[in-house]
Amino acid sequence: MALLYIIIIVAFIDTFSQLPIIGPFASNLGATPMLVGIIIGIYSFSNIIGNIVSGYWIDRMGPKVVLCTGMILAGIVLFFYSLVTTAQELIYVRLFHGLVGGLIVPAVFTFLGSRKTKKSKGKVMALSGASVGIAAIAGPALGTIISGRFGYDYLFFMLTILMIGCALLAIFFVKDLQWTGSTDPTDQTAFFIITKPILYSYISIFLLMFTLGILTFALPLKVEGLQLRAELTGSLLSIFGLVAILIFILPTNVLFEKWRPMHLMTIGLLTIFFALVSLSLSSTFIHLMLAMVIYGVGFAFIFPSTSAAVVESSGESKRGKAFGLFYACFSFGVIAGSFLSGALAVSPSLLFFIGGLCLLFVVLIFHLFSRRLIN
Repeated sequence: MALLYIIIIVAFIDTFSQLPIIGPFASNLGATPMLVGIIIGIYSFSNIIGNIVSGYWIDRMGPKVVLCTGMILAGIVLFFYSLVTTAQELIYVRLFHGLVGGLIVPAVFTFLGSRKTKKSKGKVMALSGASVGIAAIAGPALGTIISGRFGYDYLFFMLTILMIGCALLAIFFVKDLQWTGSTDPTDQTAFFIITKPILYSYISIFLLMFTLGILTFALPLKVEGLQLRAELTGSLLSIFGLVAILIFILPTNVLFEKWRPMHLMTIGLLTIFFALVSLSLSSTFIHLMLAMVIYGVGFAFIFPSTSAAVVESSGESKRGKAFGLFYACFSFGVIAGSFLSGALAVSPSLLFFIGGLCLLFVVLIFHLFSRRLIN
């Protein structure tokens, strides 16, 4: 189990370490501002496709084959970053990186959800959330430090070694599951029923990442507008990650065993709403810090409970597809939040408030009409 958590950390470090450097890297290759946006965004779009394809392959072949294949291919593609000489070449590398990277996360979460363990699914997913949180904190710092001191190529070499190294460890030390998925391409049961808990988990993870996309865009502008030091943005983002990790690993994680996932999702989403409103009204660094603590609590409630709902409601033979669609919603949420932030020419305070209203509206609509949507 520990190796699976390490794989989650490495998979997300691959993504998070490139967030602060991919824009400058593309600009150094001569990309225009519009082309930089395409280079950043095309990874997320192709990642959605990779997530969905991963789900179908997992249910046919089992998660280990898909996981190891995805990590080896991702490692190879990461090496090609060091060989690109033009912005156009970088677009193709990012496209393939998103596709093969999309195979990894649904596979490892299917593994976690399907393994027989004494821990409850809620606690297992809480520990996986802690792994994502560690990557979210360590990844950007790692990317900035290594590329700043040694150059971009060294960062890509390091990621290549980490990815292929973890793939080899998985091949030899991760025991495959007795998989019950269908291998018949004409099997009509290949489609799974989206139950109310699964639909709510998809909506919740989309909304969480939607707000994170807004947060990533608007928080630096909010900090600048309050005439605070720019580096405080990184500290604020670290605060929410640390709060979430503490909730995942401390005795507070007993909540994920005692409370139903749908209740935790609702509490988490409402907490995120209050965090966004607080960010909108904040006028000092202390206010921003408290708002990010609230955001971290909401994040901690949502992430493991959404994963646990998918595990509990999907059934083993369809779990790959369920997690594939789950992480497609994850990626699409980031795209939607970033797009809305760029499209609306409003102040960061108003943007936080609009994001909070969007979240609250969707949650209310779901609870009002869910009985009509799903029997």
